Amino acid sequence: MTANYKIGNEKLIKVLDGASGHLRGLLERQGRPDGGLRIAVVGGGCSGLQYKMDLVDGPRDRDILVPSNGVNVVIDPKSALFVSGSELDYSDDLQQGGFKVSNPNAVVTCSCGESFAA
Repeated sequence: MTANYKIGNEKLIKVLDGASGHLRGLLERQGRPDGGLRIAVVGGGCSGLQYKMDLVDGPRDRDILVPSNGVNVVIDPKSALFVSGSELDYSDDLQQGGFKVSNPNAVVTCSCGESFAA
């Protein structure tokens, strides 16, 4: 059964070079070369909202699929309201490494970089 989803563009989220290379490698190692990274905004964290990220095979119903820099990002419509205009990067930092979202909508961010308020 095919999911009924929309195609978004990089105005919603743009994947930077570091993140796209790392994501492509992760998906290939998992045998999901056509998969993507799901970014969801959920309640929690020290500032009220935080990002939840998972590797997925593809979009579900009502999702927005954003092809960017050779990889796919999947976002549900509610989370899209919060991440619009963001950039996804990757850091190899031992303490705070991993995928990072730079979000221009975040009014309050905390030092961990994983939680924000909009």
